[in-house]
Amino acid sequence: MKFFKLQSLKLLWALKPPNRTFHGHARLLSSDVHSQYESVRQGKQEIPKYFNFASDVLDKWSEIEKAGKRPSNPAFWWINGKGEEVKWSFEELGFLSRKVANVLTKECGLQKGDRLIVILPRIPEWWLVKVACMRAGIVLIPGISQLSAKDMLYRLQASKATCIITTDKLAPAVDSVASQCQLLKTKLMVSKDSREGWLNFTELYQNQSSDHSCIKTRIQDPMTIFFTSGTTGSPKMTQHSHGSLGFRPLLSERYWLDLTPSEVIWSTADTGWILTSVASFFDPWVFGSCIFVHNLPQTESAVILNTLCRFPIDALVGAPTLFRMLVQNDLSKYKFMNLKYCVSGGEPLNPEVMEQWKSQTGLNIHEVYGQTETGIICSVFKGMKIKPGSMGKAAPLYDVQIIDKNANILPPGQQGEIAVRSKPIRPLGFFTEYLDNPKKTAESERGDFYVTGDRGTMDEEGYFQFIGRDDDIIISSGYRIGPFEVESALIEHPAVVETAVVSSPDPLRGEVVKAFVVLSSAFSSTDLKSLTRDLQDHVKKNTAPYKYPRKVEFVKELPKTVTGKIKRNELRDKEWGRI
Repeated sequence: MKFFKLQSLKLLWALKPPNRTFHGHARLLSSDVHSQYESVRQGKQEIPKYFNFASDVLDKWSEIEKAGKRPSNPAFWWINGKGEEVKWSFEELGFLSRKVANVLTKECGLQKGDRLIVILPRIPEWWLVKVACMRAGIVLIPGISQLSAKDMLYRLQASKATCIITTDKLAPAVDSVASQCQLLKTKLMVSKDSREGWLNFTELYQNQSSDHSCIKTRIQDPMTIFFTSGTTGSPKMTQHSHGSLGFRPLLSERYWLDLTPSEVIWSTADTGWILTSVASFFDPWVFGSCIFVHNLPQTESAVILNTLCRFPIDALVGAPTLFRMLVQNDLSKYKFMNLKYCVSGGEPLNPEVMEQWKSQTGLNIHEVYGQTETGIICSVFKGMKIKPGSMGKAAPLYDVQIIDKNANILPPGQQGEIAVRSKPIRPLGFFTEYLDNPKKTAESERGDFYVTGDRGTMDEEGYFQFIGRDDDIIISSGYRIGPFEVESALIEHPAVVETAVVSSPDPLRGEVVKAFVVLSSAFSSTDLKSLTRDLQDHVKKNTAPYKYPRKVEFVKELPKTVTGKIKRNELRDKEWGRI
C-alpha cells in the first residue's frame, strides 16, 4: 500500500484555494521546523520519516513561549462550572505530560506499541494522558464515559489493551469484566480515593520525575485506535498513525480553523470522538492556540450560553444538536464576549437552524464533514461563500468525488456515493486499517476510491451536499450507533421475538434510534406503554445508554428479502417519509 508522498503534495499545492495565505503565527513553530514543513507543503521535499507531535510541535511551542514570542494566554484552559479552573502554558503541559509518561513507562511498565484504553470525561487528565502516550510511543484508545461493562469488555478483549485509565465511577464496571481480560495488567484510577487492585493516577503522576525523553516515532507508527460502529457486527477498530492525526494538520490546518496563538477555541465533543482529537487537540495546537474545555457533565443551553458570555472564546465547535438546542433560546439576552467563528460537524445541520443562529447572533455556522476513518473530508472554510444545506468543498490532501456503484465519477448535480481517492497514493490523513479486520478494510474501497457510505451530490462550484447514509448507521446527536448493537440488546429481552432498528427523524437530535419489535405471544396482551419503557431500560442496562431506542413500534412481522434478510432500508424509508 502506497502512502501519501511527494507527488500528492505537488498536486495539493497546485490545487490550493486562491487567496489563502498562512498566518505568520501559524508558521511560527521555529525557523528550522517551519522551513522544513513549508518545503513539504510546496512539494519540494518528502514527508519526514520520523515525527512526534509532542516533541515536534508542542515542545517547539514551549520554546517559542520561553522566548517571549507567543501571547501570554494559556495553551490549555479548563473549568468545571463550579469554580474550579486549570490553566497550563505549553511549558507546563510539557512538564506535566512528561511526569505522566514516566507513570506509564516506569510504574505501569508500558512500552512503545503497547495499547492503553482511556475512558475519562472532559477533565485535564485526558489531555495529559494523550500527550504522554505520544511521548512514550503508547497507542491510545479513547472511549466515551457512557460505555457499559459489556462495551468495555469487548473493547478490552478486541484491542488486547494492557492498561486502562478511568474514573472511580466507572472502575466497578471494569472490575466486573476484568477477569475475562487476560492481557489487562494495570488499572489506573483518576480519583482522590483508593480502590483495591487499582493504582491512583493522581498520586503517581504528582510524585513522578519530569525528566523524560520523548521516544522517536516513525510517521506511520500507530498512535490512536478509535472504535467506530458498523451496520453489522461489533464496532471496528480504526487505527490512525502519527502522520494521519499529528502531521496532517501541519499541511492543511489553515483551511478549516485558521486560528492564531492569541485565539481560544472550545469544542463540546465527547473525549471518545475523533472530533475532540481534531478540534480540541491537534489542529488548534498546530497554531499555538488556546484550547478551552468545560467539564459539561450535562449539555445545558444556559451553561453553554453563559460560558460564551463569560470567557473570551473565539471559536465554537459542536454537533448540530448543540446549535439546534441553542436557537430555542432568546439569544438576544446573551452578549458573547469574543465569539466570531462557529463550526458544526458530526451530522448535517438543518438550514433553518443556520438561519435562526445567524439572525439572532449575526454569526455564520461553518459546516464540516468527515469520518473517524478520514478526519475532515469537506468544510466551509473561512471567507468561503456559505450555501445553506452544503457542507462545503473538499479539504486539502483529499480528492473528493461523487461516484456510482462501479466507481465511475459522476457529473455535477448527479446523486451518488461520496468517495475519496485512495489510489495510487493513499492520502496522509487516512486511517491505516481496520485493525485485525482485513476484509472490512478491503471492503471500504471501490476501484481507486475509499467509499464513505454516504450519498450526496456536488455542484458546479465544487460544493458537496449530504443526502443520507448509504447504509444503516444511525447518527444521533453526533453519536454513531450501529443497529446491530441495539438489536442485540433488545433480542435478549424475553418479550422480543425479532427486531429491526433504524433511524427516525427528530427535530432536536437530527435522528434518533427507532426499534420495530415483533412480540412473543406470551407478551401480546401486555400494556404496550409499560413494555416500551421496560425495553428502553433494558437496552440502557445492556449497552451504552445513548443507544437506547427513543421510539418503539410493535409490528406483527418485519419486511424481508427472499433470502430472509430484514429490509431495514424499507423501514427507514417509510420512517423518513420517502415511501
